[in-house]
Amino acid sequence: MKTSRFEIADYLDNKEMIAEYLNAVLEEGDNSDVITAIGHIAKSIGMTKIADETGMSRPSLYKALSDGAKPQFDTIMKVLKAIGGQIQINPLTA
Repeated sequence: MKTSRFEIADYLDNKEMIAEYLNAVLEEGDNSDVITAIGHIAKSIGMTKIADETGMSRPSLYKALSDGAKPQFDTIMKVLKAIGGQIQINPLTA
């Protein structure tokens, strides 16, 4: 039996799924997980499109969103805007 590698980007095919995925990672993951998730979302939309919308090069995007990367906040905000997301703050409940 042949198996293929699981790619989450293959399943991020609408805005609701993307939002659900990123919110779950934000709630349960750490900084590295969030950066990786944003990279998955960017790949699902298309790195060329994201590069065009952010004004960044594709290689810079891949580097900024790779495992272990520590991109600047400005980069994260540009990519979030390009993928159709935003940051919203809600008060924590006890």
